[in-house]
Amino acid sequence: MDRVDILIIGGGPAGLAAAIGAYEAGARDILVLDREQELGGILKQCIHNGFGLHTFQEELTGPEYAHRFIKKVRAYGIPCQGETMVLSISPKKVVTCVSHDHGLQHIQAKAVLLCMGCRERPRGSLATPGERCPGVYTAGTAQRFTNLEGLMPGKEVVILGSGDIGLIMARRMTLLGAKVHACVELMPYSSGLKRNIVQCLDDYGIPLLLSHTVVDIQGRDHVTGVTVAKVDTNLQPIPGTEQTFPCDTLLLSVGLIPENELSKMAGVTLYPGTSGALVDETLMTSVPGIFACGNVLHVHDLVDFVSEEAETAGKNAWAYVQGELTQAERIIVETGFGVGALVPQLVSREPLQPVRLMFRPRNVYRNARIIVEAGEQRLYEKKAMILAPGEMVNVVLPVEKLSALKNAESLTVRIEVSQA
Repeated sequence: MDRVDILIIGGGPAGLAAAIGAYEAGARDILVLDREQELGGILKQCIHNGFGLHTFQEELTGPEYAHRFIKKVRAYGIPCQGETMVLSISPKKVVTCVSHDHGLQHIQAKAVLLCMGCRERPRGSLATPGERCPGVYTAGTAQRFTNLEGLMPGKEVVILGSGDIGLIMARRMTLLGAKVHACVELMPYSSGLKRNIVQCLDDYGIPLLLSHTVVDIQGRDHVTGVTVAKVDTNLQPIPGTEQTFPCDTLLLSVGLIPENELSKMAGVTLYPGTSGALVDETLMTSVPGIFACGNVLHVHDLVDFVSEEAETAGKNAWAYVQGELTQAERIIVETGFGVGALVPQLVSREPLQPVRLMFRPRNVYRNARIIVEAGEQRLYEKKAMILAPGEMVNVVLPVEKLSALKNAESLTVRIEVSQA
């Protein structure tokens, strides 16, 4: 059995940043495993710009952003093993994987970082009526076709869902000569960033149909059209509101799912609010020595935040290996009104550094306040002109605020909306 101090599963933006974080903290016995041949993960196919504004204070494409981390990983001499499929992780941090070059491997790690990312929600999870014909793709698959394979999925396009990948593909397909008839969103608000709505839809005259959904897909040998209808407050189609768009392609951008099959094998407790691991402020899961970060933990809006989070996880993993990270008494962090997908779910009573909480608003709220409180004691309060599900909210709690809590068993994060 091979042995390593820190084993990182995934060579995308989270895995690369975690490796760098661990190395810069002092770790030297690090191994990164990735199932693809080249490092970079999903960023390899994200040729649009908009990356790196927080991390590098400049605008980069996805490959450019990934290259900066890959270059640093290689400069540090961190071993990265590609074309390697991880089959299982045990609660004792034994990782079983297989590859063409190394065959079947069993690797005992002192700390494991879960950086597997996420996958797109497929059509099968939507129960969309209509024919099961070719021409229906997830937006990420279409992005890979166009940007990596040089293939064009179709010329007449409808997009279901307004996630960021779908919005970006609306622009990409238009630039490649396709006609994007509409972007159809079930909810009364978009799930993507505001800047992507403006730059990818508004700038190209592509309509965004809020509170609409696809109720039928036509075609046998290939998609020939989709029927769209408006939905009521219960998200049910309203009869008489149907309209049909002739098209040869339907792209799905209806949500992302963290890749936590390996996490479950390791006995990691998952948190329903994020579909990722339940973690404390160090990003350690319920299994000591196993950490989670990036989109496998919770779906981020910006890759810059993935990198920042993953570097922290890498540093904490090394602290754990060194015996410097102990599981002290912790406080539960609960979600109040308007708060969803909250991370972390546990915080130490006496943390070693300021605690960052991240969440997504459940709806669009205007003239709101973000509040963190422990019973009657208010630890944090900030005004916000507008909060939307497409953009994550960051809250930083100072160490002294948490250390001052004596008997509190939980914190509550909530949104308060002005009645004016």
